[in-house]
Amino acid sequence: MAGARRLTAPPGAYGDVAGDTDDSLLAVRAAEGDEDAFAVLVQRHGPALIRLATRLLGNRTEAEDAVQDGFISAWRALPEFHGRSSFGTWMYRIVTNRCLNVLRGRRHVASLELAGELPAAEHSASPARITEARDAVRELRDALDLLSAEQRACWVLRALDGRSYEFIADTVGISLGAVRARVFRARRCLTQALGAWR
Repeated sequence: MAGARRLTAPPGAYGDVAGDTDDSLLAVRAAEGDEDAFAVLVQRHGPALIRLATRLLGNRTEAEDAVQDGFISAWRALPEFHGRSSFGTWMYRIVTNRCLNVLRGRRHVASLELAGELPAAEHSASPARITEARDAVRELRDALDLLSAEQRACWVLRALDGRSYEFIADTVGISLGAVRARVFRARRCLTQALGAWR
């Protein structure tokens, strides 16, 4: 890639490359050096990957950096990408592993940015209810900080992204049994930590 492309592009910027072209064909074209085909893949998968990375890292700027680095790595590795999994699954794996490396390198995991995902408070909501909701979000952030990097990744992929255990095992690179165990432990830890909010 000649330079770092932004994660989004204006609609129609890539002419006939976009549209109904499937990811596998775009990946082949990108592997042959077609930057426009790769830009379409970035445009398609970037938003979901940024959501995932933000949930894992708890910091939008770090998430964008992880996704950007992931796409740069993918661009370089495309000639070795043989389509054994879908392009989207491959990118999930790359970005998840980047996030896991960041999480493992932290002494204290940054808080998860969930506030933006909560429904906006109604104008008629009482200050007490608004304060209670903010406290609940803070408690969830603190509880997520208690999880190991792998537990957090498995729980986020399962509970927030709705991914199958098989997908998570493939993405994180662990056995199906290990995924189930990490999700179970994460749920138990979160349940204990959030006991006051049940």
